[in-house]
Amino acid sequence: MNKFSLMLRSVLGALVAVVVFLSGAWGALALWYQLPGGSVGRALGSVVWALLVVALVALAISRRSLWPLAGYGLAMLVLLIWWWNIHPSNHRVWADDVAHLLRGEVHGHRVTLHNVRDFDWRSDSDYDARWETRDYDLNHLVSADAILSYWDSRAIAHAMISFGFDDGRHVVFSVEIRKKKGEAFSEIGGFFKQFEMVLVAADEHDIVRVRTNVRGEDDYLYSMTLERETMRALFLSYVEAANRLAERPAFYNTITSNCTTLVYRMARQLNPGLPMDIRLLLTGYLQGYLRDNGAIDASQPADVQRAAARITDKARRTGPTDDFSRAIRAPR
Repeated sequence: MNKFSLMLRSVLGALVAVVVFLSGAWGALALWYQLPGGSVGRALGSVVWALLVVALVALAISRRSLWPLAGYGLAMLVLLIWWWNIHPSNHRVWADDVAHLLRGEVHGHRVTLHNVRDFDWRSDSDYDARWETRDYDLNHLVSADAILSYWDSRAIAHAMISFGFDDGRHVVFSVEIRKKKGEAFSEIGGFFKQFEMVLVAADEHDIVRVRTNVRGEDDYLYSMTLERETMRALFLSYVEAANRLAERPAFYNTITSNCTTLVYRMARQLNPGLPMDIRLLLTGYLQGYLRDNGAIDASQPADVQRAAARITDKARRTGPTDDFSRAIRAPR
């Protein structure tokens, strides 16, 4: 065997090893997050899968045969068929804050939203729950604000859009995971069909105040420079998206179906030239993306704008009965 053939064989062997390792790890995690039977069943399934992968690879190496790898390919095919048959559902025992699905009816310029959330939060486990039906007249829509809520690193934030009307009312649309009772968020689980996706419409004193005043998050509000017709079209896009999710549930995905990618797809319908950008995934830097694409004002330095946009301290000074929307927009 000449040197070139030996090198080619080594490269191919390395590539096969990488593919087997990555797919094997994916399979173990898929079983951990989706196999029925509770934590014991999931752990057992993941361990059995990992041992099977190791055994087949060891057999392929010791016997210098491709047949064990063919067996691995067959096992992976069976796993993928099982994976493809895991479907999202709207019928589970949901956490209270995502218990109801948003639905909308559009009659000309008037929109009726069913299941608008209006919780009074004292802690994550202590709250007064209210779900209401509310009417909005799009002829009186006057503003749209992007709200970024940071809970951990500078690179990651939860993004929401708040629409304001000339009577002082605001409604926030937020794409979120639909947690089941007792379930906690997991970034890794978001890759493995652990959560359905839900579109929430809520009052600012609910969905923003719970982040600043209960969960200790750091929030920023940026006024968007959208024409009224664009604001109206974006509002209606949210209503359409909510109705689609009510009819056809979908899984949340940490990268492909999260709080910004759904909004991006809706915005692309209004502006087909809107570029894909890493800042749609690293949402903590979304301010720069919005500035670069003319969605928010870019006439002042970004750091000055960011400092002015911070609403956390103003939010934390509010009480449960205060006009929260007015307070967070008041001059410093």
